[in-house]
Amino acid sequence: MTDEAVSPLRRRMIEDMTIRKFAPKTQHDYVQRVKHFAAFLGRSPDTASFEDVRRYQLHLTASGV
Repeated sequence: MTDEAVSPLRRRMIEDMTIRKFAPKTQHDYVQRVKHFAAFLGRSPDTASFEDVRRYQLHLTASGV
């Protein structure tokens, strides 16, 4: 993946995790979780409301996560 393919939101998230010294695997896992959340929403996660997060939590619970 090139830098051009990384959204500003993802880049910021990775930078913030790097500053906080998250391990590379942890960073990867967190990015994947946000990617799944975005897929659930059908839009960028930075537009999510509290209700969207709640609906996602209910979805995860219902699916046994």
